[in-house]
Order: sequence, then C-alpha cells, then structure tokens
Amino acid sequence: MKEVVILGGGYGGMHTLHGLLDNIGDDVRITVVDRNPYHSLKTEFYTIAAGTESDRHARVDFPKHEQVRYVFDEIEKIDVTNEQILLKGSENVPYDYLLIGLGCEDNYHGIVGAQEFTESVQTFSKARSAGYAINNLDAYGSVTVVGAGLSGIEVASEVRESRSDLNIRLLDRGETVLKAFDSKIQNYVEKWFKENDVEVIHNANVEYVEKDGVCNNGVCYINDVTVWTAGVRPSYLVRELPFDKDEQEKVIVNDYYQVPSRPNVYVVGDCASSEHSPSAQLAGQQGERVAVVLSAILQGKEPDRPSIVKLKGALGSLGKNDGFGNMLQKPMTGVLPRLAKSGVLWLSKRH
Repeated sequence: MKEVVILGGGYGGMHTLHGLLDNIGDDVRITVVDRNPYHSLKTEFYTIAAGTESDRHARVDFPKHEQVRYVFDEIEKIDVTNEQILLKGSENVPYDYLLIGLGCEDNYHGIVGAQEFTESVQTFSKARSAGYAINNLDAYGSVTVVGAGLSGIEVASEVRESRSDLNIRLLDRGETVLKAFDSKIQNYVEKWFKENDVEVIHNANVEYVEKDGVCNNGVCYINDVTVWTAGVRPSYLVRELPFDKDEQEKVIVNDYYQVPSRPNVYVVGDCASSEHSPSAQLAGQQGERVAVVLSAILQGKEPDRPSIVKLKGALGSLGKNDGFGNMLQKPMTGVLPRLAKSGVLWLSKRH
C-alpha cells in the first residue's frame, strides 16, 4: 500500500486531494492531517472576526472516500529523516509521499507585545477570538487594525459594517493602502474609509503594543482591541525543516513542486517559494498540479511538466455590498467585484 499524507486541509491540500480522488488506484491510501474536522475557507475569516457571519459560513465538510482517512490533531514535527509525522495526541503517521500545505502564521517582526496583545485572523480559532473581543465591546469602543493589505482592509471595513458605533483606526506602513493594487483601487478604498468614518494613518511604524494601546511613531493610541494583519510567514513546522529556503523562509521547490533533495515531498501555498504573492487561488492551482504529477508517479508513469500557474486576479470586499479587484486584467470597484467575490465563495463551497 502506497501511503500519501496531506498536511493541512486548506486550499492547496484540498485541491490536491480532489485531484487524486479523480484517478486513484486501489493500492493507494491517503491520510489528511488537520487540526480542524473541516476545510476552512480562510478568505472568509474576516467575517468571523467582524461578527457578520457564523462559523458555518467559513467551513466545508471534508469529502468522504473509502481510501481516505482523516486525523484531526496538532502536528509536533515533520520527521523527513524517518518519513513520518509526529502528532501530539495520536500515533505517528508514516508516509511514502508527502504534501505540505500548512499555510502561514502572523509575522510580528520582533515588535514587543504584538504577539501577546493582538488579535488575528490567521486561524479559525484566532478569528473566533477576534470576533469575541470585538463584538463584546461596549458602545463607542476602539479597534485598531495594524496593516493595510487585503486582510487589513477587509477586517476594518467589515467591522465598520458590523458595528457603526465603534471607533476604527487603520495603521498603514506605506503612503497608500493596498500597495499591490492599482491606484484606482487604492483611491477608491481610501475614499470609502473616509466616507465611513474609518481613520487611516499612513507611514505608520508600530514600535510596541500594549494590552490597551498601540504606540506608533512616538504616539500611543489608546484602544480596546488591536487586530494584527501586518505580514505573514510560513508555519514554524516548515521553517524548521532542513530544506533550502528563500529569503522569506519558504521552501524552494522545483517545477513539479517537489523538494529537490526529497522528491517524494511536495510543498504548496504559503510554504512554497513562488514568484506570486500568497493567495488561496495560488495554493489551489498548485494543489491541482501536484495532483496531476503525483497521480502519474503513483501509476508508475513519468509525469509531464506542470503547466504555468495563471492567476485570474484578486478580489476584496468593503462590507457586503461594495468591493474591488483586478478583473480581466483591469482594476474594478463597486458592486461587480463584490458579486464576483461572492461567486468565487459559492464555487469554493461546492467544489
């Protein structure tokens, strides 16, 4: 029996799993290891933090198949020397082929107090914690969101839609929000925040974080909840692996998404070095390609070189009725990109 182990039930892991199930031999068993008993739609975690959607909105049941088993536990270590996964509360899981799709965690950049005193949207449990903290605030409480990338924008705008009474502040390290997007989108989002009474502070430089405040450029802002969206890094389980990595601590893989020194180990998503920025779309496409490569190898065939990843753009929301994104290689704002984002979510739930 050939043992295939998938670490992480996120976008990369699930696209790999679905692809393998389309053409799986009788001599293959797949084990999926994840801390949660469901596939988490991470792109929707901001709604959990804001309290505009329930948990059920952001999770999908794992597929059932007689050759697939699930282990729901925390991973202690990926032992590539002995080709096994060490778990906290379960027996070790051996593998012949391994897919690592463990995603990322917050990067606090060494800022004092950031990890201890901020909320996050990087995991389901952390998004729940953020939602509890924000929605339990008394009237006119203060929320500071650190980071004005896609996650920060969606958190700040969704919290505004959820709680019109709250004082919301967005700390942006650059001179404009969403530096990876077109200026048309940047200006539109800036205007939305101004019209919806969200304070945006540019050229921010957070020096330290306390339980009830954030100190930025010598000024300490008193607030009740601080949400951290100022950068990510690969899972610590991946960072400690003895593989070559890039300057962002991501594992360097070949064209087949294999680790060159361990070709039976595949890495996708936020853990794999790539020319593209991390996204659910990228992880999903990489997972699809790994499934094709691994299916061929499991059948004793020489795999074809995977096709080049072609991303279709990025979409973001400003509450439930407004949004932005790059569609058909053009910057778009308003209702249309918001509807498109909802459509993508609908398709993801019915994969």
